Amino acid sequence: MGTGDVIAQTVVERKTLQQYDVGRTIRFFGVGLLLAGPIFRGWYYSLDKLYKGQGAAVAVKKMLTDQGLFAPVFLAGFVLFMGVLRGDKWQVVKHKVSRDMGPILATNYKIWPAVQMINFYFVPLQHRVLVVNVVALGWNTFLAWKSEQALISSSTETS
Repeated sequence: MGTGDVIAQTVVERKTLQQYDVGRTIRFFGVGLLLAGPIFRGWYYSLDKLYKGQGAAVAVKKMLTDQGLFAPVFLAGFVLFMGVLRGDKWQVVKHKVSRDMGPILATNYKIWPAVQMINFYFVPLQHRVLVVNVVALGWNTFLAWKSEQALISSSTETS
């Protein structure tokens, strides 16, 4: 997640070295290392226990469960948690979650169902987090940009 934030700040937002927010990158790195990584690993093991076997039908069940249950909860938690780590007021955090979850989920559903179908159908369990991490480089760049864009928009809306 930290690398995605570096790309978001330097490429998407075109920040200069003086504008670069190191604390923001540290937050993303910490969330990825201490929260997202372990959660994803546990989630994939849980899906394998819940849906035994292989094949297209099992991959579809895993993908639907992943995208229908896990993705909305994780993404809402991510937006909320990043706002709290940033030190945003609770009212601002709630506003960001309610305003940004629709667009974030819509973008999620354009990318992740296909990735997860491939992941669940072709990739052995022990390598699934690696596949997700490769795709997540672009996804985390989007999340970093979107969550910080929301910060800028919220501070002007709530002023």
